[in-house]
Amino acid sequence: MRTRTLRGVIGFAAGLGLLVSLFAAAEYFAASLRSACTLNQFFSCGTVDRSGLTSTLGVPDYAWGIGGFVALLIVAAIAERRGRDPRPTYVLLALSTAAVLLSASFLYTQLVRIHALCLVCASAEALGFVVWLCALALAIRLHRRAAEPPSEPRAGPSSEAPEPPS
Repeated sequence: MRTRTLRGVIGFAAGLGLLVSLFAAAEYFAASLRSACTLNQFFSCGTVDRSGLTSTLGVPDYAWGIGGFVALLIVAAIAERRGRDPRPTYVLLALSTAAVLLSASFLYTQLVRIHALCLVCASAEALGFVVWLCALALAIRLHRRAAEPPSEPRAGPSSEAPEPPS
């Protein structure tokens, strides 16, 4: 996949993740929205939300999603602007790695402790994983590019006059 395409996927997935996280926040405050995400006893945003286990370090999980996706969008925009500077891409990889680890914790809590899965939350977690995969691909590409020896200038007509034979 081309670098530009990877960056586009990152922006799209992070933007969509932000929207999903905003919907999760709306669900938290408007109980009537939870029914849109409840299919049965297992696939139930309401069950997850009412569990009392939907915060980490005192911060609601939807807030982690909103803040995380905003941060990913900002760092992705900086990486896009700086082009070949690898530092923003490595920051994007580190941030998305942290997001995936936090998402894994959220997923564990839902599946093992609550025994229910919020489809909105799972969607945000999947979108974060897509961002991480693309950030990883970009970082690998930049690392390989940096490890390549500099290319030789192309041979072509020289502007200097050839030396006469001796």
